[in-house]
Amino acid sequence: MTTQHPELIASYWTLAGDVVPLGPPELEASRIDFKTRVAAAAHAGFCGIGLMLSDLQRIRTQYDYATIRTILADHGMRHLEFEFLVGWLEDGAAGALAQQTLDELLDAAAQLGARHIKIGPDMQAKAWPLAQMIERFSGVCAQAQRAGTAVALEIMPWSNLRTVQEGLAVIAGADAPNGGLLLDVWHLARAGEPYSEIANIPARHLRHIEIDDADAQLVGTLLEDTLDRRRLCGEGALNVAGFIQAVQSTGYTGPYGVEIISIEHRQRPLEEAARRAFDTAMAQF
Repeated sequence: MTTQHPELIASYWTLAGDVVPLGPPELEASRIDFKTRVAAAAHAGFCGIGLMLSDLQRIRTQYDYATIRTILADHGMRHLEFEFLVGWLEDGAAGALAQQTLDELLDAAAQLGARHIKIGPDMQAKAWPLAQMIERFSGVCAQAQRAGTAVALEIMPWSNLRTVQEGLAVIAGADAPNGGLLLDVWHLARAGEPYSEIANIPARHLRHIEIDDADAQLVGTLLEDTLDRRRLCGEGALNVAGFIQAVQSTGYTGPYGVEIISIEHRQRPLEEAARRAFDTAMAQF
């Protein structure tokens, strides 16, 4: 064991059940009761949980913020994360929609004390001037700071920020106290990034870490592989333990999200999904 008590967050997709990732909101939001999911996460050993905006909107039709806070506290959920903001680099209608999403996420984060909000780069891999990316990221972080939360920027192999160095250029340029990188082992591995690159990241610029696994070879497109074929930690070829060791070498001491997104996992009963996701993740430490 490289660390005795890592804190694990059940990322949204891990316990969402049979949903359609990136589908219309009514299909992307979990149909499993929020309190039931939180209880399953706690029973398995997780101390945090993640929510997609579409899911939060559905939850709010049943529970008000005070009740949500009580449910989280009663089950020992010390960490809460929200996702997923895109379009924050854009102007016009796309930028306005992104701001509307951000406003809703930040309101929830302030109400519920969220640890961070996950945001993505340009998913169409459009090239943006570094100075503009830094300025826009700084703006998002400033808004998040006022809401008492942080911003985790995830690098992705199909985006305009696919490498550690590309992501770090934005983070370091902004140098926001509440802004940092989100590293997911799947995204680094599929981008061909050696884990040794992680050593170049100052710990203050690492905001969140996610673990999962995958086959050695890509199956279908990158998007199909990431949404439908991820594997439980240790059941693929990504050397999750080696990734964790590289992260820990930076001095990172925060929690780890467990993000299992696959057709197979979406069919598992909730309690089994939670238990297997937690146990296989813990085995990597």
